[in-house]
Amino acid sequence: MKARLLAVGEKAPGWVAEGFAEYQKRLSHWLPLDLVEVAPGMRGKGRDAARAMADEGGRVQAALPRNAWVVALDGRGKAHSSEELAQRLEHWRQQGRDLVFLIGGPEGHAPEVLAAADERWSLGPLTLPHMLVRLVLAEQLYRACSLLANHPYHRA
Repeated sequence: MKARLLAVGEKAPGWVAEGFAEYQKRLSHWLPLDLVEVAPGMRGKGRDAARAMADEGGRVQAALPRNAWVVALDGRGKAHSSEELAQRLEHWRQQGRDLVFLIGGPEGHAPEVLAAADERWSLGPLTLPHMLVRLVLAEQLYRACSLLANHPYHRA
């Protein structure tokens, strides 16, 4: 099984890119994780945020691989403890399909993207910068994999 992170936004700060790369490397033998950045919609004075979100949604949908299990990160989704996420990961593995995780733009996901998702995952009630979500997602996937492998990384 492979995983892909489709994230709206480009040019992560160096510390985010370095942290993501570190967990990507750690995950490589358990769950290869690729990052695909999707260009954000145009925002600013005189620009329509709904149109920007729709444009992003179209690009996200075009980048979705066929037959993958799609998990949209969404504040209204299901929150999981680390142990529960490990159980979800095992469930996803048993399905025999690749995974795709989606991070939306500033206004979230377009309705069409949420409709295309197989499930929604919330990282909790806090609002996090979307670039930071990339790093948190990679770390939590590594933690879930380490739990499944009985690796000592998770010591809760």
